[in-house]
Amino acid sequence: MIGIIGGSGVYEITQRADSSTVKLVRTDYGDVEVSILDIFAKKVAFIPRHAAGHSIPPHKINYRANIDALKNVGVTKIIATNSVGSMNENMPPGSFVIPDDFLDFSQDRVKTFYENKVVHIDVTEPYCPTLRDVLDKSGEVIIGGTYVCTEGPRFETPAEIRMFKMLGGDLVGMTGVPEVTLAREREICYNSICIVSNYASGISDMELTIDEVFEMVSDKQADLLELIYNFIRNADDDADCTCHHALDGAEV
Repeated sequence: MIGIIGGSGVYEITQRADSSTVKLVRTDYGDVEVSILDIFAKKVAFIPRHAAGHSIPPHKINYRANIDALKNVGVTKIIATNSVGSMNENMPPGSFVIPDDFLDFSQDRVKTFYENKVVHIDVTEPYCPTLRDVLDKSGEVIIGGTYVCTEGPRFETPAEIRMFKMLGGDLVGMTGVPEVTLAREREICYNSICIVSNYASGISDMELTIDEVFEMVSDKQADLLELIYNFIRNADDDADCTCHHALDGAEV
């Protein structure tokens, strides 16, 4: 099954599915409502990351419950959407970027399922290369880039953005970690579609507002949904991947 974790602009996917049912999935980390959709005769599980009405801020999202719920309904591959600011002028507002690495500057989030057991997963390729190849064939995207995750909910300062750029960051957002590594711990393929909503602080002279983010995502909504639909159509349901064996050799 394919899993979709949707930020802003993706909620309409449930309305365009051939059929949709909502299932309450119980996990050890909390209960999660998952929409089970039929799209192109494939089962797709959808979770709105910020809940209905975009009501949960990035630092309060129950990332473990969301990933565990998708695992429990049989998801083997996840595509997430993340609104980001760009620190790279080759990744302008309106772009869809498929990252291949991340820097984690989040602070107060539980980042592992293994709090009472020693497990060291490999993140040499934190984002699934198999899913990246499918996304590359599914629409107009920029392949590659380093995603910087901050704690939020505030936007970053110009000095922070200068630091992130010096460290090799291309994109900045608040929701990509620990989602990506939790998926790896559950041996689920994971990749992200980063929607560039604006240039980051200090790169743009304009004051950053959440309205600007929502406006860009709204403008790109049709293209984003088309990219996701093409991904669903092109994804190989039976393909194996190294992500599905991430715990091999990781457990002490």
